[in-house]
Order: sequence, then structure tokens, then C-alpha cells
Amino acid sequence: KTLTSLAELGEVALPDVEIEPEPQIDHLGRTYATGKRKDAVARVWLRPGVGTITVNKRAVEVYFARPALRMIINQPAELVARLSQYDVICTVKGGGLSGQAGAVRHGISRALVAREPELRKMLRSGGFLTRDSRVVERKKYGKRKARRSFQFSKR
Repeated sequence: KTLTSLAELGEVALPDVEIEPEPQIDHLGRTYATGKRKDAVARVWLRPGVGTITVNKRAVEVYFARPALRMIINQPAELVARLSQYDVICTVKGGGLSGQAGAVRHGISRALVAREPELRKMLRSGGFLTRDSRVVERKKYGKRKARRSFQFSKR
């Protein structure tokens, strides 16, 4: 019998030891994570660098022209003060620009945790690791949109 099977039977008590997760870094020195928001899915690679962000082979300033979207993307790295330590390369598909920016932010947060597990508590408290599950409500029959009815005429 193995030690874990004996512990499950209650014959042996295993000590309560928290196992620290190890950083997930590939042979090229990158860390990978996936971020999602609405219909957008972002694949994010984090590698040591100077802080450049590339989205779909374009600079972040070109892809996300609105400053509000760039601010959303930089939030997790600013929170943990890692803005200029890593280069971010990501590909994002689906949805609109706002959903894509949220997906990239989620992916960057998850990649930071995969690379440095001690950042998990800080990013979790900031709400960056939670997948925003809000999606577009489906259209119902007998309605013009999801909730909007056709115009009513009494006479």
C-alpha cells in the first residue's frame, strides 16, 4: 500500500504541508497563459525584457489606440511593479476591442502568477485572476432583441 492510500483509509496521518507551486517556464524562458473575456481569447507569452507589449504582431499603441484600453492592459503589471521587467507577446481572437483588452489583461495576470507564484495573493485581491463571466444575453423569440419588445399599439 502507498502512503496516500493509507492516509485515505485513516491509518496514517499525513502532515499538513503547503506545497509552493513552482514557476512554469519553458526552454526558451517564456511563460504561457490564456486569458478570456466575453468572446475574446488571448494567448499570452511572458519573457524577461524591457516592458514592450506586442499584440497580434503589432505594438500595443497601434492595436489598442484608445488610452483607456492600454490602461486596462497595464493594470496587473503596475499593481505588482513588474511593468519594465517582462516583454509580453500575445495573440488575441474574437470579440471587440474592449473584450480583447480584458482578455489580454486576464492572460497577463495568469502568466505573472505562473511565472512568480508569490504574486497570486496580490493579483487575486486586485480581482485580476477572476474570469469575468458576463457575456451577451441571447435573443428571445417574440422580442426584437434580448429584452426589447416590438412597439406596442393600443389602436
